[in-house]
Amino acid sequence: MINIAAETTNPIGLPWGEVVIAFIAFIVLLVVLGKFVWPQFEAAYAARTKAIEGGIAKAEEAQNEARAALDRYTQQLAGAREEAAKIREDARVQAQAIRDDMLAKAHQETQRIAAAGRSQLEAQRAQIVAELRGDLGRMSVDLAGRIVGESLESDVRQNRTVERFLAELDA
Repeated sequence: MINIAAETTNPIGLPWGEVVIAFIAFIVLLVVLGKFVWPQFEAAYAARTKAIEGGIAKAEEAQNEARAALDRYTQQLAGAREEAAKIREDARVQAQAIRDDMLAKAHQETQRIAAAGRSQLEAQRAQIVAELRGDLGRMSVDLAGRIVGESLESDVRQNRTVERFLAELDA
């Protein structure tokens, strides 16, 4: 009966000696783990945390540098665009000035050529009028001589007759 009572009092059914040994082994295992393993885990965890935080800090620093570089690039690009616009405007102004200068020179050349042409025409007209007056004078003297029946070959008479005839024609 004592056997039955011992069996009835142990609900797990394990011998108490083995439970105590397992408990002591467990405590020893916890002490060894607490003294040697957990500090290693904590050191590794701290190092990993530090590395991650350092990586995050480096990433933030790199991101800030990238932003600063982007801002500098944007400013340089804006400056380059302004300079390009200024160069285009200067080129446009210079082209307009060259165009205006060429138009003025062409106008002056046209005026000069026209004036030269007018003076040449006037000289040719004067020459033609003089030639026509001479021819007309000779023809009128010949005609007058035939009509009058006398010779008008003397120069003084001939010039007087030509001048009178031309004056009558002009009137």
